[in-house]
Formats: sequence, C-alpha cells, structure tokens
Amino acid sequence: MNKNILHEWLKRNKNIFHPVVSFNPEHEKIIHVDSSQNNKALNNIDFTNTILLSEYINNLLKQSGAKYGIGGYNEKRPMYSRSKLFNNDINTNSSNEEPRRLHIGVDISGKEGTEIFAPCDATVHSFAFNNNFGDYGATIILKHVFYEISFYTLYGHLSFADLQQIHEGDFIKAGQLFAHFGSVEENGNWPPHLHFQIIHDIENYKGDYPGVCKISERKKYLANCPDPNLILKMM
Repeated sequence: MNKNILHEWLKRNKNIFHPVVSFNPEHEKIIHVDSSQNNKALNNIDFTNTILLSEYINNLLKQSGAKYGIGGYNEKRPMYSRSKLFNNDINTNSSNEEPRRLHIGVDISGKEGTEIFAPCDATVHSFAFNNNFGDYGATIILKHVFYEISFYTLYGHLSFADLQQIHEGDFIKAGQLFAHFGSVEENGNWPPHLHFQIIHDIENYKGDYPGVCKISERKKYLANCPDPNLILKMM
C-alpha cells in the first residue's frame, strides 16, 4: 500500500476516532509545548535531570491553567543528547553514528496516571518494557484493520501495570481504557506524558519502533508515520 494512501484515509475519516485522552474543550485548556532547539528557555535546563524537566513542564501547565501540554511532531530536539540511546545506537560501540534528534510522534504531557483510550477497534500487536534511560519504558502497540486499510498506533511511557493486564492478540474496543501515563521510574525516566505515534509499516518490530530518527532519515520516517493529530485532533 502506498503510504500516502494512509495519510489521505486518516484525513477523510478523522471524525471516527475516539479521544485518546479525556478532554473537554469547553472547560479545559491545552497548550503547545515547544521542545525544539528554537526554545531558548531550554538552554538553561540540564536534560539529564528529570526533576528539572518535570518542573519546567509542570510550571508551563500551571501558569497557563492547561490540563495538557502537547507537541513534538517533526520536531528537532536537543534534549535527546541526554541519553546514549539517541547519541549512538545503544547496541554498538560506534562513535561516528549520526545522532537521532527528530521526534516523529506527538507527546501529550499531563498527570501521572492519566487514562488512555483506544481511538478505534484494535488488537494488541505487541508490548514491551523498554527500560533504557530515555527510552519508552512501558510500551503498547495496537493494530487497526479496516476494510480498505490497516495501520498501527504506538503508546510509550506507560504504567508498568498496564503490561500485566494484556496479551498479544487481545481485542481492544474503540474508547476502551487500556493504559495510563506512567511514573518517572517506569516511563524511561521522563516527566509523565504519552508518546503517541501512527505507523504504517511496523516492519519486524515488536513492542518497539523508533519514535526519534536521524535528521537524514526524516523523509522516510515521516512518510511511514503520519501526523498523529489526524487521530488526536488536539492541535
């Protein structure tokens, strides 16, 4: 299937999706969180210090009265220098590897324990505890199949307890609560948030798929991972 077909299908069918997180636009607020190299406020933050990162996000939400902070698709982020996972392939000893800096999902920042719902009918493709510093932590991937199309959605930085309740092949109904924002200790050592990503071709990955790519591979990954807001409708 041509990858552009998925993008167009998502655009045509954007109204079929259940909200991934609970949000009432009449009474609640969302703010955009800029984690790019253009945000000068990040210059004074030690990215290896999750407490400072959490304070920064929490202050943004508190000062604006927002329930969630959201952003990050196709965003070049200096914060990934915090982990060797993104500076080099963690499984190699190469020091010449191009670092990964381009975020290809959307991050929704909020309170630990925030409930996550399936956007449409799905089966559990796979799940894993990716427990490297800066990694996804607890991760679930769902597979969605419609008559004319199929694709995957990835949910990273979840509660570890969510992995104890599921099995590969389980049916998840649209709107079903199936996961929660994880704590720092179980989400890869990040401030509580959800990494949400749409994937056309999952290749041979199980329980994982790159959420950050090399700048030189931008075109490839953006083609395979359409803008998550086509489902989220939050920006």
